[in-house]
Amino acid sequence: MVGGEGGLQHHSCFFFFVFFSYFFFVFFFFRKKMVKFGGILGFDNGIMLATMGPDVSGPKLVAAVANAGGIASLAVPPNNYDLTKTTIQQTKKLTTKPFGAGVLLAFPQTESIRAILDEKLAFLQVFWGDYPKEMVDEAHKHGVKVFHQVGSVEEAEKAVAAGVDVIIAQGVEAGGHIIGTVAVTALVPRVVDVIGNKGTIVIAAGSMSDPRCYAAALVLGAQGICLGTRFVASEEAYANDFYKQQVVKYTEGQTWRSDLYGRLSWRAFARFLDTPFNKEWHDAPDWIQNDDTQPIIGHSVIWGNEVTLRRFAGQAANPTTTGQLDKMVMYAGEGVGYINEILPAAEIVKRMAEGVQIVIKNLKSKFLPSNA
Repeated sequence: MVGGEGGLQHHSCFFFFVFFSYFFFVFFFFRKKMVKFGGILGFDNGIMLATMGPDVSGPKLVAAVANAGGIASLAVPPNNYDLTKTTIQQTKKLTTKPFGAGVLLAFPQTESIRAILDEKLAFLQVFWGDYPKEMVDEAHKHGVKVFHQVGSVEEAEKAVAAGVDVIIAQGVEAGGHIIGTVAVTALVPRVVDVIGNKGTIVIAAGSMSDPRCYAAALVLGAQGICLGTRFVASEEAYANDFYKQQVVKYTEGQTWRSDLYGRLSWRAFARFLDTPFNKEWHDAPDWIQNDDTQPIIGHSVIWGNEVTLRRFAGQAANPTTTGQLDKMVMYAGEGVGYINEILPAAEIVKRMAEGVQIVIKNLKSKFLPSNA
């Protein structure tokens, strides 16, 4: 009898071992498949980290998103070969996955672009200016794809003619600097139509902080989404904790679009949190800018340099920033309403990749015939 019980226990243990082995195999297999949903251009999924400056999307955040299978774009120093190369190499120490880097064409960027090509990153993201075919061809010779962020159909037409690999269609809802004036829902389908059968990939940007928005972008014809504000509220973002907490606190009706901040060096419209300080300056005259007549409100270390921040400065607060943080610009898009907590970047990618599949599945069950 004892021997019989032992044999029974042995078979029971073996049965449960097989059962749980199978369970965990299925769980992790489908979990992996879900996280890899929507892979494009060799990346596991179509979730992109926006280039957020001056240094919010730094090495730690980029590596975290890349390690999660996302499309991560590193913020690099403006027009500085050595420092750009150092920043890229710091990121490479944290990930073996592909990633890219972004530059603003409103400023000279020859040296930073040269470093990005020499380092043979997965892609170069450009924004706020033209990037002609000869420059796209040069990037391709280095094995670097070109992502061009646009805010209009006209810009998209130029980018397609130049032969870029990806167009990021940015709606006016987006946080940070915004080059266009139309909503992402109006822009993305028009850009998709412009591309036609040319094979250029479209990524939607602007209030894409929730899986439902991801699903909507796919319906509009995009193949991926670009997130900025959602990743500001991540553990790895190189943003000041006060800034992150405000992103969690504010909602979609509490952002403002203006060119108030950073006018001294660049007059460009941006979207940011409509803080009590900002409300006081909604009607600021055009001549007000962050020059020497404005009081000093804080200090930061950016790219290793100490920076004095005057009222209306355009630099977002990073962890080194001290001073009157509540009077500083906090870039954010209308997607803040979806953001309720600060999460690890990998968890954000996971929730987006898995969440969009649930949304699509639910839509199919509600609106399509059971045999579809």
